[in-house]
Amino acid sequence: MGKARTIGIGMDYSATSKAALRWAVDNLIDGGDLVVLIHVEPPEADHTRKELFQDTGSPLIPLEEFREINFSKQYGLSNEPEVIDILDTVSRTKGAKVVAKVYWGDPREKLLDAVKQLKLDSLVLGSRGLGPIKRVLLGSVSNYVVTHASCPVTVVKGSTRSSKSS
Repeated sequence: MGKARTIGIGMDYSATSKAALRWAVDNLIDGGDLVVLIHVEPPEADHTRKELFQDTGSPLIPLEEFREINFSKQYGLSNEPEVIDILDTVSRTKGAKVVAKVYWGDPREKLLDAVKQLKLDSLVLGSRGLGPIKRVLLGSVSNYVVTHASCPVTVVKGSTRSSKSS
């Protein structure tokens, strides 16, 4: 076990972001690491804490508070049992400290803000697996972040079942 690191995990509660979380737990996170679950809400989202923190993002939310439904709703976080279970397990078995941080705005820009503000040593994201046309029209968050982030970024692909015919 080396120096404790700060590892960010982009979380939108999609299947690919959960796969990214599982990948980080299995392959990256060690004891003493700080794991930051980064959630970006759309700019039009209206949560009670947004007015206070929309420019800087929320304060770091400890796992103990993130677990509480009423508290997490104030930030627009989903209290999804599968995610909470994975985070509880990594905290208990690996001794990693787990927190969450919420931003409001464009996910591409806010993930880059998180890299700088949190001084991330690594960032792990899921990939929605957009086709080439949708990627051009909508833009790929993961491509943008990989290109512009100042830390290593790991992109975990979704299931390849639907792409076997290509």
